[in-house]
Amino acid sequence: MAKSIAPSVKVLLEMVDQAFNKRAWHGANLKDSLKGLTLKQLLWRPGPKRHNIWEVAVHTAYWKYTVYRQLADAPKNSFPRTPSNFPKIPDKPSMKLWKEDLALLDDYHAKFKKAIQKLTARDLDKKIVGKRWTTAQKIIGVASHDLYHTGQIQLLKRLMKK
Repeated sequence: MAKSIAPSVKVLLEMVDQAFNKRAWHGANLKDSLKGLTLKQLLWRPGPKRHNIWEVAVHTAYWKYTVYRQLADAPKNSFPRTPSNFPKIPDKPSMKLWKEDLALLDDYHAKFKKAIQKLTARDLDKKIVGKRWTTAQKIIGVASHDLYHTGQIQLLKRLMKK
């Protein structure tokens, strides 16, 4: 028999999905903000040493990986891109490589969700890694992080049109 998911875990899963790929009252989610972009748009920077949309997208994948790793007790230093927090885009960027990074983002979202689904309501109050933040706070943080960067991406798309 399948283990039932605690109501509080269900709420967190809904929050994570609305921020990433499900319809929500607030408008665009992260996946929607990344649809239909050209290579030129992905690489555009608002100024020197500022991040582009591609870098921001892979950055969000990294933080999903980081919290997933903490929840699932997965091995450290296993994120496939470097440097970790804001991985460099490929030397010869292409739409094929962009799609691979989108798949990486999808993959870590799915792994993150699976780790959340295994949690109990009691697990949500436990402090994880560093003993500063609870499991629930980390999960909420990932959803908030996705929404923060969604807004940033939407703004970048508008700025490049001027």
